Amino acid sequence: MRKLKNNFLRGFEADEPRTSGFFKLKKIRTKKKFIFQSAPTIIVILGQTATGKSNLAVKIALRLRSGPSARKYGGEIISADSRQVYKGLDIGTGKITKREMKGVPHHLLDVVNPKYKFTVAEYKELAEEKIKEIIARGKTPIICGGTGFYIDAVTKGIIFPEVPPNVKLRKQLTSKSAIALFKVLKKLDSERSKTIDSRNKVRLIRAIEIAKALGKVPEITEVLPQYKFIKIGLYLPPDKLKKKVEKRVKKMFDNGLLKEIKKIKKSGMSNKRLQELGFEYFNPTYEKVVKGTLQYAKRQMTWFKRDKEIKWFDASKGHTLTILGKSIRI
Repeated sequence: MRKLKNNFLRGFEADEPRTSGFFKLKKIRTKKKFIFQSAPTIIVILGQTATGKSNLAVKIALRLRSGPSARKYGGEIISADSRQVYKGLDIGTGKITKREMKGVPHHLLDVVNPKYKFTVAEYKELAEEKIKEIIARGKTPIICGGTGFYIDAVTKGIIFPEVPPNVKLRKQLTSKSAIALFKVLKKLDSERSKTIDSRNKVRLIRAIEIAKALGKVPEITEVLPQYKFIKIGLYLPPDKLKKKVEKRVKKMFDNGLLKEIKKIKKSGMSNKRLQELGFEYFNPTYEKVVKGTLQYAKRQMTWFKRDKEIKWFDASKGHTLTILGKSIRI
């Protein structure tokens, strides 16, 4: 345990000149001299579904206290989940409850009606606003979630093409299968088809929309962010992940997933839109949701493994989350 703690802390020591740790020095030129300012630090908790990311984020937030008052929390959490932004999608998305938040402020949960298709560009804009607000309050932002594209958008400073939604085109494309949409995109832009998730209809439609407007989907542009990010990744060994997912899915059904779906349908939600919102919301069965969740967890790891800045920890070791929760210092 001591070895793990020491290794963790060693990885996040104060900066050397190359800014490899907690503090990133920014050179500011004034009329008389150069001064150095430390860029604000943002903690990012990411990884597979069902690994305890939300629990760890709350633990860290409660440890990062600021000011003399023991009631004043030093961390605020920004969700990075592409479905938890939707109101009413609680049980199926595993959304954190008020009780589980333990008084820690959470942001970008329940942002929009699920009838509206929320984009990663909109997420980036809102997340960056929240980051500035949290820092202005003297707190530390903690980004927490498993949607890799959302996290990359903020931490890598991705700039998205400004192409407005084409409602008419979207109506034409929504009736097509993911396979058919992928074929359309491949003809329009073969390069983008090599990197996109061929099963994600929403992203396929957006890519086609951009390709038709600009001739092709432009390469993703990244701008060096103004913050220092500490990225902590959680994973579980396959056998333990399977057991955790099975337990979690059983709890979903026990807590009323089917009632939640019925309520959403009563609000006027179409079956087509329910299907877009995920396998948990379209004719779900226990077996179907377990299988879909495990497949999703595998895709998450494929995405995150590309990022060499992430420090990975086995969430199945009970003391790991406790040590991480106690070891973070800003």
